[in-house]
Amino acid sequence: MSAPAPAPAPAAVAQSHPQRWLILGVICLAQLTVVLDNTVLNVAIPSLTRELGAATSDIQWMINAYSLVQSGLLLTAGSAADRYGRKKMLIAGLSLFGIGSLVAGLADSTGQLIAARAGMGVGGALLLTTTLAVVMQIFAPEEHAKAIGIWAAVNALGFACGPLLGGFMLDHFWWGAIFLINLPVAAVGLVAAVTLVPESKSPRGDRPDLLGALLSTIGMAALVFAIISGPEHGWTSGRVLLTAAVAVAVLGGFGYWETRIEHPMLDLHFFRNRRFTGAIAGAVLITFGMGGSLFLLTQHMQFVLGYGPLEAGLRTAPLALTIVALNFSGLAAKAATKLGTPTAIGVGMALMAAGLASIATLASGGYAGTLIGLLLIGAGAAIASPAMAHAIMSSIPREKAGIGAGINGTVAEFGQGLGVAVLGAVLTSRFAAESLPAALAEARSAAERVRLTEAFSSGLESSLLVGAVAVLAGGLVAAALLRRAERGESA
Repeated sequence: MSAPAPAPAPAAVAQSHPQRWLILGVICLAQLTVVLDNTVLNVAIPSLTRELGAATSDIQWMINAYSLVQSGLLLTAGSAADRYGRKKMLIAGLSLFGIGSLVAGLADSTGQLIAARAGMGVGGALLLTTTLAVVMQIFAPEEHAKAIGIWAAVNALGFACGPLLGGFMLDHFWWGAIFLINLPVAAVGLVAAVTLVPESKSPRGDRPDLLGALLSTIGMAALVFAIISGPEHGWTSGRVLLTAAVAVAVLGGFGYWETRIEHPMLDLHFFRNRRFTGAIAGAVLITFGMGGSLFLLTQHMQFVLGYGPLEAGLRTAPLALTIVALNFSGLAAKAATKLGTPTAIGVGMALMAAGLASIATLASGGYAGTLIGLLLIGAGAAIASPAMAHAIMSSIPREKAGIGAGINGTVAEFGQGLGVAVLGAVLTSRFAAESLPAALAEARSAAERVRLTEAFSSGLESSLLVGAVAVLAGGLVAAALLRRAERGESA
């Protein structure tokens, strides 16, 4: 077994920027718009189908163009921020996201909207990486945990508020308004970035790894596309198998190339650091369980409990509000500091697993059991998610903060997509019909509709329990690896 890589040598003692909290507020606002756009379009699907004549395939590409481009470019965007300057890339990200939002809001064809969403994905990748990288630069190490906690809380808030904001906008305006609302945020962010954010970049000035950037972009986009396509087209379909094979081959080539060049975009020696690999393992499984389970929970609330989309969104809000309250108050950061990173991650993911199990076993009795589960998941995520992001970022030299943020974002995208795919497959294996609404529409009697609903609930229960086991296992693995890393560092 290879010996663990030594911890990165500390650079000069970092000083906090005097306006760091104001800067954090502005970049979190920009971050919020990016996360919102991952979910806000879902509620506009009926309007787009009606007003643009969008076919099902068009709708899929409107949604997926954004996530595919964003996930594919995260590593490249992080590397570019380190090399060319995090402030420059933040400004470029805000500009591209704003321009893409303007084109999307004024689009009069499905092709224009798909292209605009792809452009927004480029801006989103730059923003997701540079915002976290800037946080690592403007805060001293002793404030990193609290600052990353607030950054992570904004992600949770955006995830929960996307459908709510989309529903509100569509009730009062036309569908294009869900994109145009990004413009004032992008404008404020640009002014703040130019006037407040200090420039920072790697002092080494490494040569750009153009082939590495191309391979990572193609490989990650192919991998995410395979995961997205699996539930709809079947995991053994030609489309999914071919795309997955391309992803494996290209990412394998990327890994080989990165070991052969003097200045790699992604230094694979990072993976010899047990602290880094422990945090990565935990981050994949926490997003696996959380992303997949919330995807299923939304269906449970609408199809089984009978809530409308807006009410279902409101009833899942306690999860995000718990994360926001614990992180903005600093309570989660204090708990993580007191417990230590390994224990904090273990405790946080155990709470999340308990929440998922609570929903699986109690949700059929009404909303009370679901609420308990949401609060437990929120408390666990508030403690574990920032602790793992901090563990990833602190395992990497400060001059590589951009690529560290790219790794953190890539892991989150991969885990969430995998969770939706795998837990969705568990549900499908227990519930043979393509979808509950379609099955209910074809049901010939009330008794058959009851049977279908019960079968769907049973499938959801199994899926949520699988998610709970995955999250708990992730907590144990991450805590054990991080504990061993700490012992190795202190030896």
